[in-house]
Amino acid sequence: MWPVVTVPLPRGPFLVHVALLLLVGGGRAATPAPFRTFAPLEGGLTHLVVHNKTGEVYVGAINWIFKLSSNLTKLRSHVTGPVVDNEKCYPPPGVQSCHHELVQTSNVNKLLLLDYGQNRLIACGSTSQGICQFLRLDDLFKLGEPHHRKEHYLSSVSESGTMSGVVISGYTGGGGTGKMFVGTPIEGKSEYFPTLSSRKLMANEENADMFSFVYQDEFVSSQLKIPSDTLSKFPSFDIYYIYSFSSEQFIYYLTLQLDTQLTSPDASGEQFFTSKIVRLCVDDPKFYSYVEFPIGCTRDGVEYRLVQDAFLSRPGARLARSLGLSERDEVLFVIFAQGQKNRAKPPKESVLCLFTLRKIKQKIKERIQSCYRGEGKLSLPWLLNKELACINSPLQIDDNFCGQDFNQPLGGTTTIEGLPVFIDKDEGMTAVAAYDYRGNTVAFAGTRTGRIKKVSSCFTKNIITALQRHAAVVPVGGCVCVCVCVIHTPFNSTWCSHY
Repeated sequence: MWPVVTVPLPRGPFLVHVALLLLVGGGRAATPAPFRTFAPLEGGLTHLVVHNKTGEVYVGAINWIFKLSSNLTKLRSHVTGPVVDNEKCYPPPGVQSCHHELVQTSNVNKLLLLDYGQNRLIACGSTSQGICQFLRLDDLFKLGEPHHRKEHYLSSVSESGTMSGVVISGYTGGGGTGKMFVGTPIEGKSEYFPTLSSRKLMANEENADMFSFVYQDEFVSSQLKIPSDTLSKFPSFDIYYIYSFSSEQFIYYLTLQLDTQLTSPDASGEQFFTSKIVRLCVDDPKFYSYVEFPIGCTRDGVEYRLVQDAFLSRPGARLARSLGLSERDEVLFVIFAQGQKNRAKPPKESVLCLFTLRKIKQKIKERIQSCYRGEGKLSLPWLLNKELACINSPLQIDDNFCGQDFNQPLGGTTTIEGLPVFIDKDEGMTAVAAYDYRGNTVAFAGTRTGRIKKVSSCFTKNIITALQRHAAVVPVGGCVCVCVCVIHTPFNSTWCSHY
C-alpha cells in the first residue's frame, strides 16, 4: 500500500512545513507545467497555514506576513519588522526604557494561527519578548497588538519551528470567548515565560484580559513553568514544541526536550534528547490532566527518537482495514530522525512512522489507571525534581478522565512505539502531510534537500509546499510510482500496491 515516488523541487534550504491540499485538479501530462511559486523579496519563510474553506494561504516570514490565493498569487502583505529592540529588554523598549543598546532587529514569525471564530490571524514574532499581532483575514489589517502586560510576552526565542499552538473557539465557562494553548521554548527564562499555557482570546483585541491565563489564583494557574532547580542542574534544558492538535476533548503536543536521565549535568558532556507526546484536557484550566509519554519508532534495532514533524489525519478505507480501525478514527504520521543526539542538526537518516490515536489514548489511560491503583511513581523528573509515589484511589478512570489535584502531573514509563512506514537514509525528512484520496491514505514527506516523497498510489492533484525561501504548487500527477512493500508484523498485514 505504500509506493514511494520522489518529486524534485527547486533546490533550497530546509523544508520547514508541508500543507497537503486538494486545491486544483491536475490532468496527467507528459510534460508537467512549471511549478507555481511565491518568494518574498527578502528574508525567509517560517510558517504556512491554509484556510479550510477559501483555500487561501497565509504565510509567516521574517519581517512579513503574506496572504496568497490558492495558486500562490500574492493578495496582501503586512510588514512586522525590523523592530528597534534588544532581547535583554524586559519589558520591551516600547513599554519601558531600557539601558541595553537598541538595534534594528528582524522579527521572525514563530506562530501563525487561524482564529475562525473571530475572522482573524494570530501572528506571534520573536521581537519585543514575543508579542503577537491580530490581523483581519480579509486584508491583513492590524486589529491589535497587545504588549503592555507580562501575559502578552510569550517568548523571545527566535528559532522558528519550536513553538506551537491550538486555538479553541469556545470553551466551558469561557463566556463566549476563545482560548489558545501555546507551547514554547524559553531559553532559561523561566521567571518570564511559562513553557506551556492556555490563554484567553477576547473578541476585542484591546481587551485588558487578552492572553491572560484561563485560570489563575494564588496557588494554581493555567501554565507550566520549567522549575529553576531543573535549570540549575541542566542550564540548557528546554522544551521544543514541534506539532500540536486537538482531538475530541484533548489537546496534544509533540515535543523534543533534553533527556535528563541520559544527559550528564556536566556542561561539557554529551547531550541526549527525547521526544514526548503531551496531553491535556481542553476544559482543564488547572492542568491537572497533564500527562506526557516518550514516543518514537524502531526499525531493525535502530531507534528513531528525534521528532521532526507530524500530521493528524483519518485513515482511508484500505489503511483502516489493515489496522482494524474505523474510517472515523484518527492516525498520526510522525517523522523522526535517527538516534537521540544533535537536535539542531539531526542525522540524515529518518523514518516516517504511523501511530493510531486509539493506541495512544489506551496507553495513557492504562498509565493513569495504574497510578490510581497506587502502582509506581509519577515519573516526571524534569518537572517534579523528585520521585513522588502514586496514591491509591477508588476513582474509576475512563477515556474522558481529566485529572484530580493528586497523582499529577504524570509521566509515562515506557515509549509509545509507532509503525515504521518508510525510511530515508540520505536526504533527511523534515515535514509530513497526509490525507485520504478515494480510500487510499496518501502521505507526503518533505526533505532538507527540497524534495517531496509521496507514499501511496499516484493520482492527479496538486500540493502546496513551503520552503524557507519560497512556496510552490507542485503537481504530483503523471509521476512514476515505485512500489515499496512494508510488512507490519503487529497486524500481520502487508501494505503494497503495484501501478
